[in-house]
Amino acid sequence: MITSLLIANRGEIACRIIRTARKLGVRTVAVYSDADAKALHVREADEAVHIGPSSAAESYLVGEKIIAAAKDSAAEAIHPGYGFLSENADFAQAVIDAGLIWIGPKPESIRAMGLKDAAKTLMNEAGVPTTPGYLGDNQDADFLAEQAEKIGYPVLIKAVAGGGGKGMRKVDAAGDFADALASCRREATASFGNDIVLLEKWITNPRHIEVQVFGDSHGNVVHLFERDCSLQRRHQKVIEEAPAPGMDEETREAVCGAAIRAAKAVDYEGAGTIEFIADGSEGLRADRIWFMEMNTRLQVEHPVTEEITGQDLVEWQLRVASGEELPCKQDELSIDGHSIEVRLYAENPATGFLPSTGSLRVFTLDPHSSFCRVDHGVVEGDEITPFYDPMIAKVISHSDDRDDAAEHIVGDLLNLAVWPVKTNAAFLITLLRDEVFLSGRVETGYIGEHLDELIGQEPPNEAVLNSALEALLPAAGQDVWASQSGFRLNGIPKANFRLEEESGRIFEFEFELGYDPYLTHVDGDWAVHPFMGHSFAFRLPRAGDGVGAGATSDGTILSPMPGKIIAVSVSAGDTVTKGDKLVTLEAMKMEHSLVAPFDGTVTELNAEEGGQVSEGTLLVQIEAADG
Repeated sequence: MITSLLIANRGEIACRIIRTARKLGVRTVAVYSDADAKALHVREADEAVHIGPSSAAESYLVGEKIIAAAKDSAAEAIHPGYGFLSENADFAQAVIDAGLIWIGPKPESIRAMGLKDAAKTLMNEAGVPTTPGYLGDNQDADFLAEQAEKIGYPVLIKAVAGGGGKGMRKVDAAGDFADALASCRREATASFGNDIVLLEKWITNPRHIEVQVFGDSHGNVVHLFERDCSLQRRHQKVIEEAPAPGMDEETREAVCGAAIRAAKAVDYEGAGTIEFIADGSEGLRADRIWFMEMNTRLQVEHPVTEEITGQDLVEWQLRVASGEELPCKQDELSIDGHSIEVRLYAENPATGFLPSTGSLRVFTLDPHSSFCRVDHGVVEGDEITPFYDPMIAKVISHSDDRDDAAEHIVGDLLNLAVWPVKTNAAFLITLLRDEVFLSGRVETGYIGEHLDELIGQEPPNEAVLNSALEALLPAAGQDVWASQSGFRLNGIPKANFRLEEESGRIFEFEFELGYDPYLTHVDGDWAVHPFMGHSFAFRLPRAGDGVGAGATSDGTILSPMPGKIIAVSVSAGDTVTKGDKLVTLEAMKMEHSLVAPFDGTVTELNAEEGGQVSEGTLLVQIEAADG
């Protein structure tokens, strides 16, 4: 067995590899950029080596630095994880040439499957069914247009060196072909330095089915059954599961057998995934599933395969790279139950899924949840930077029943509190409870076609919700006789309230107050609570004042935290009523409204729109009406 291992990756997958290596007694070496100096994978590894600036192009993608770090740390092998250099045949060869063990397939296998046109030709020769289309050397635009006519619209233009949806265009009619081809080539050139394309027949009801394969250096190849990754947004997977809903044994045998033939055609060693596209218009059928491509690495979604087979695929990788035979023969592998994985991202669906960066001041998803497995690369207090993929964690469930597996993840996400970073948790909850998903009938375009309804309504107005919570939640040590929480003996105090916005939207909530394990305190005075997949922060009322955030009993309105004034709603001399909005402060990407604590007059105003203020700054002074 390998005794020391450098992990040429970061985040969640680096932490995942470290866990298995530790179990096997293998010493681990992490690499890190400037942005990752305090990252979790750096803290968990036995040793860590700095490899350059924050940009991946200057650190994680520089093979020479990775190999030098391995030699300097006396690592015996390099594991590339997924992404970055994991499917770079030249890097794999350089690792081998440096006298190190490469945890992955042979470089020639990577090359054989690296270009889609060559891979399809090879698969045809191996008897693996491929999607009808054109792949060839003639790249003349007029000739390609003629081939598209022969195939029949709609067609799909794909860059042969593409991936992740780049260099890919669906064309519905002949008049659109020339522009789509030019656009596809420009994107492919910019992304991969290669503008060669192939054409495929567009599948009307496509489902993405993939098969996990594994080979060793002794000629053994097995499959570990299939996964369904049809729920995608812009060709990026959102939810993955195993086994595929609606897959009968005859079809499973056919598609998994094709995957084995594909792996053997390139003399495959290590973990790989054969990806197929299925026409799901009449359910999954063996004669309507075609090879798309092979990923010559471990996949992001590998945990669902681990959950239904009881195998550790990273352990398999290390054993195979050490020269051992596969841990199991094909007849020793079976499917146990159902597993679903969701990718929790630091992104905001309401703003077009833009990444949300910053400090994870609150992150309450328990890696040891009773419901789900959580593979994560960050913990509370860590930073989500703009330099890398904004994944926070993968949440993986396993159950005898598919619906239960989905609901287990929902249960964990409903209790998730993340602040001030935004997440896609509410979006994932909606997907997991969607009746089409639960029926197993989704296809790859489902999210795009139903995006508005899946994103759903905006969460309730934060300022209104904060005001309600401030009134409801008792401060630590508050007299129970003064509390509005509904004191009772031998029971958790609860409060129910109905929130109606000006727009007419109505939200009803029940809170367990005082003892709520999901009420997370921040800096003593601030708390975060999850609601329907969203997280809200509010200021806890201080004992004895009862006048709301930022206000004192004498009408002095102070800034509760450093921030920017984005709105001033009053002027000096104005008469105000209790609850009137005075100033709106933006802090930590959230808006906080400061309101009048009682009826009175504005006697002093020190807030100016656009101004920056420090915590404790006097913003408004209110004189009581009866004073």
